[in-house]
Amino acid sequence: MADTHKWVYAFGDGTAEGHAGLRDLLGGKGANLAEMSNLGLPVPPGFTITTEVCTAFYDNNRQYPEGLEAQAEAALTHVGEIVGARFGDPANPLLVSVRSGGRASMPGMMDTVLNLGLNDETVKGLAEKAGDERFAYDSYRRFIQMYSDVVMGLDHHSFEEILDIFKEENEYYLDTDLSAEDWKEVITRYKRLVEEELEEPFPQGVTAQLWGAIGAVFGSWQNVRAKTYRRLHNIPDSWGTAVNVQAMVFGNMGTQSATGVAFTRNPSTGEKLIYGEFLINAQGEDVVAGIRTPQSLTKAAREAGKETKPSMEEAMPEAYTELRAIFERLEAHYRDMQDIEFTVQAGKLWMLQTRNGKRTAKAAIKIAVDMVKEGLISKEEAIGRVDASSLDQLLHPTLDPDAPRNIVATGLPASPGAASGKIVFSSDEAADMKSHGEDVILVRIETSPEDIHGMHSAAGILTTRGGMTSHAAVVARGMGKPCVSGAGSLRIDYARQTMSVMGDTFHKGDLITIDGSAGQIIKGAVPTRQPELSGDFAQLMEWADKIRKLKVRTNAETPHDAKTARKFGAEGIGLCRTEHMFFEDERILAVREMIVADDSAGRKKALDKILPMQRDDFRQLFEIMKGLPVTIRLLDPPLHEFLPHTEEEVEEVAAQAGLDPEKLKRRLGQLSEFNPMLGHRGCRLGVSHPEIYEMQARAIFEAALLAGEQTGAPVVPEVMVPLVATKNELDFLKPRIDAVAEAVMKEKGARFDYSVGTMIELPRAALQAGKIAETAEFFSFGTNDLTQTAFGISRDDAASFLNEYLTNGILEQDPFVSLDREGVGELIAIAAERGRATRPGMKMGICGEHGGDPASIRFCADHGLDYVSCSPYRVPIARLAAAQAAVAQVERDA
Repeated sequence: MADTHKWVYAFGDGTAEGHAGLRDLLGGKGANLAEMSNLGLPVPPGFTITTEVCTAFYDNNRQYPEGLEAQAEAALTHVGEIVGARFGDPANPLLVSVRSGGRASMPGMMDTVLNLGLNDETVKGLAEKAGDERFAYDSYRRFIQMYSDVVMGLDHHSFEEILDIFKEENEYYLDTDLSAEDWKEVITRYKRLVEEELEEPFPQGVTAQLWGAIGAVFGSWQNVRAKTYRRLHNIPDSWGTAVNVQAMVFGNMGTQSATGVAFTRNPSTGEKLIYGEFLINAQGEDVVAGIRTPQSLTKAAREAGKETKPSMEEAMPEAYTELRAIFERLEAHYRDMQDIEFTVQAGKLWMLQTRNGKRTAKAAIKIAVDMVKEGLISKEEAIGRVDASSLDQLLHPTLDPDAPRNIVATGLPASPGAASGKIVFSSDEAADMKSHGEDVILVRIETSPEDIHGMHSAAGILTTRGGMTSHAAVVARGMGKPCVSGAGSLRIDYARQTMSVMGDTFHKGDLITIDGSAGQIIKGAVPTRQPELSGDFAQLMEWADKIRKLKVRTNAETPHDAKTARKFGAEGIGLCRTEHMFFEDERILAVREMIVADDSAGRKKALDKILPMQRDDFRQLFEIMKGLPVTIRLLDPPLHEFLPHTEEEVEEVAAQAGLDPEKLKRRLGQLSEFNPMLGHRGCRLGVSHPEIYEMQARAIFEAALLAGEQTGAPVVPEVMVPLVATKNELDFLKPRIDAVAEAVMKEKGARFDYSVGTMIELPRAALQAGKIAETAEFFSFGTNDLTQTAFGISRDDAASFLNEYLTNGILEQDPFVSLDREGVGELIAIAAERGRATRPGMKMGICGEHGGDPASIRFCADHGLDYVSCSPYRVPIARLAAAQAAVAQVERDA
C-alpha cells in the first residue's frame, strides 16, 4: 500500500494548502509564505517540505520517507504551470530557490541556494527569455558559487578570490561592471576550480541539483552554528527545519529590478517608521555582503543619513507605494512588527518572506505599548511580547552601539552592564585608586570574600576563572556591577602586574572596557549610555504589576542594594545574607576573631564587637523597607572564605584576639576542612555555638523596634535558619531565638511580631518538609545550594566541564542559571506540598539566583509559591516574568 502521508504543501497564485497555524509543521517561513498567499499578496509560487521530513531524515540515517520525491515532483510541475516554465527545459527554464525555515527564526544559521536549475544549456534559455545575456550569466555564476559552497563544501572565498583577480585584471570596480562575456570567463574559471578541487565536474542535472540542495538544507540543521544558536536560544533539536522550494524572481534584471529587506517599525528604537534598505539590480545576498552600499527605502531616511543615491520611494515610486501598503496590511494581520524580504523584477513587486522582527529590548517595549494604544493588541499580549530577560539591556549602562570596539578577548557574560577603567590587580589598589576619583576594572584570576572592598570600589570585575554563578558573578550581580568571568584566554601575572592575551600585554593602569552583557574585553575606553526607566518602560511595568500574583522581593545586605531594589519595585527583602555584611576590614577581623576563638568566652568577646554593627545594619534595611517583609538569614559562612590565609592576616587576627600567632596557626589547622561547602556552616555553626545566633537574633529584634519607632510602620522580621537537614536542628535553635525575642520585649517594654523559618537547600530537608514545617513558620528555597547538593556539583568548579554537557546535549540548560525542573524542581514541589499539608497557607518563596530567571519564575508560579527573591537589578525582570506566568496560567485554564 502506497504511503499517502502528506509531506509537501504548495503555495502561490493566491492560494495555499497551508496557513499560519501550521507553523510547527511548515516552519515559520513556510507558514508565512502560505499565509501571504492566502491573503492574495504577490508571492512567487512554491512548496514547503515539512519539518516531519527533517525528523524522519535524521531518524532514518539521512534517508527520505517514502512518497516524498513523487509529491515534490508533482508540486514542482505545478509551480512551473503557474509561472509558464518547466524545470530543466533548455528553452524555457524554471529556476527555484531552496531555503530553510524552522519553527523559530534562526537568521543566517542554516543554508540557502538561489538560482537552482541553471546549467550550461538552461542559462542560454534564460538569456533568450529575459532578453538579457549578462543577467543570465551573472545568475549562473552566483548559482555555481553558492551551490559549490553550500552543497559541495568548497569555501566561497575561493570563488571570491577568482572574481577579485578577474576584476583586477580588467580594472573593474563593481560586479555590475562585468559584461556577459566577462561572466562566461568567470564561470569557466569557477567550473575549473570545482573540477580541480573535487575531481568531478559541476553537476549539470537539475534534478540532482535540487535534491543536493534539499539535502544540504536538512543537513545544515545540525551544523555547528545552528546547534550553537539553538543552545543559546533554547530551541529544541527535535523541532527540525522545513525546506521551501520557490520559483525565482530576479532583482538583478536591470535598473527596474531590485531586492531589499525592511522592518515595519524601527527595530532599534521601536519608532513607527519604515526601516530598511534595498539595492537596484541585485540579488538578496548582495544586500548583506557589504560589497555594495545599500540605499534607504524612504526619502526621509535618505535625507537623515545624508545619502546621495535615491531612495526606493524616489527611484521606484509605484513599487514603493505598493510595498508600503503591504507593510501596513501585514502588520495589522500579524499584529506585530514584521521583518520582510522583497524583490522587484522588471517593475513588479514580489514578497519573499515575512516574520515577526527581532528587536532590541527598548524597541520591544515601545512597540508593545504603542500597539496597545493603537488597539492592535491587549495589555496581556503586550506583556508577553517583551522577553523578560532582555530587560537587562535597559537596567545597566550599555556601550554606545555606534562606537568602535577593539575586542581582545571574551569570557562569560556574568553580570550585565558595561564599564571602562584602569586595570588594577588587587582590591587594595582598587579601593585606593577609587578614593582618588579614578575608575578601575578589578582584574583577578578569581575573587574571594577578601576582595569585597575592591569589588565595591571597581567599576567592573574581570576574572579568568569561574562560571556564571562564581563568587565574582554572584556578588557583581548583587552590586549591579558589570562582570566578565571565565575569560580563560587571559594570562594574569600578579608579580609583573600584567594581563596578556594573543600577543597583547596590558599593564596596571592601562584602560580597558568590559561588556558584561556580551562577555567582551575591549582595549581602551568605549562610551556608555545610561538606562532610562520611565515612559514606556514604566507603563509596561504598571500593567505587569496589576496582572502578576507572585510577589517580588530582593536579595540585599546593604542600604545601597536595598534602595536600588526599592527603586526597581521590590516588595521586601527575601534574603539578607548576614555573612556578606562582614567583609569590610574592621568587621572581618571581628568575625575571624569569633571563628578562631576556642571557647565561649572568646567568642562572646568578639560577638560584643559585632552586635552593634549588625543592629545598625538591620535597622537601616528595615527603615528602607518601611514595613515590607524582610527575611534575614542567620550566619552561614563557609569557614574557608573567612579564615585568614596570609602571614600578615594571621598576625593581624592574633593581635586582635590576643593570641600567640603559632597557637592561632594550630587553631586554623583544626578548623580547616576538606569540603567546606559541606562542612561546619549554616545551622551546624549555630548548634555548635548557639551564642552566635543568639547575638544575631538580638540585633534583629532590637533593630526592628528602633526602625518601627523611626518609620511608624511596624516591622515584622522573618528570621531564617540556614542549611537545616532535620527537624531536630530547628527544634534546638528556635527556642533559643524565641527566648531572645522574649528577653528583648521585656527589656524594651514593647511587643512585636516575628516569625522563624528555614531555608530548604538540602534534598533531605525537602523530603522531610512535612516534619520540619511543624517547627518552621515559613520556607525559603535556597536553589543555589539545593542545585549543588541535588546534582553533587560545585557551582564554582562546574564551568570547567558543564559546557561539554551542554554542547553534547546531556543537559539542555545550565542548572545554576535556570532551575532544573525534573530534579531540583521536583524536590521543591514535594517540599511545598508536604510543608503546606502540615501548615496550611505556609508562606514560601525562592531566594537563589533562579529568582531572577524567567523560566524558573514560571515554575514558582505554577507551584503556588508566594514570592521570588532576586538581585536588585533583576527585580524588573522578575516582575515582568511573574506577570507573563500569570497570563499563561489564565490561558491554560481558559
